[in-house]
Amino acid sequence: SHVLLTSAASLAVVHTLLGVDHSLPFVALGRARQWSLPFTLGVTAICGVGHVVSSVLIGYVGIALGIATESMLWLESARGDLAATVLIGFGLSYVVWAVWKRLHQSDKPHGHRAVGRGLTPWILFVVFVLGPCEPLIPLMVVPGMQGDWAMVSMVVIVFGILTIAVMMASVAAAYCGAGLVSRHGVGRHADVVAGLVVAASGAAVLWLGV
Repeated sequence: SHVLLTSAASLAVVHTLLGVDHSLPFVALGRARQWSLPFTLGVTAICGVGHVVSSVLIGYVGIALGIATESMLWLESARGDLAATVLIGFGLSYVVWAVWKRLHQSDKPHGHRAVGRGLTPWILFVVFVLGPCEPLIPLMVVPGMQGDWAMVSMVVIVFGILTIAVMMASVAAAYCGAGLVSRHGVGRHADVVAGLVVAASGAAVLWLGV
């Protein structure tokens, strides 16, 4: 049990740090949308919860029904490809919108933040609910097949808390770093840069397996 929980903790940290899509989209959009750090971290936390819970539900159902690990991992992989594709599409659409907005300078200065707060967080939430925590399923299956549901729950709690905590820590650090960069001329093009970063994050997951 100690080894299993240590593995859950280690994989949660590594999985989150290596997954650029777990932090960069929040930082880029947070800065471009002029979200405060607390609001950006709130969006990150909510998306992180959706990210973990969706895989947990699949894991519990799969174990309860005796579905083979390979089948569950195939489903998680398919979900990952779908989430990455949606992230790319969202990023590219955001770039098009940003360019269009710059060419047609809106007369409503507050529309920028209103749209950003209303729609963008929800799109990110949908992407992260679709996105799997692939290392979590095998960790759940080991004790689950032995009927040790208490250990399954402990694995889920350790993995989930660390995943969300590392996401928030990474976003906070990068958000502050992005603030320094934006003071050196990126600010005017923040929306275009944000869309490109989001699309690149999805591409890295889909084609590079990051």
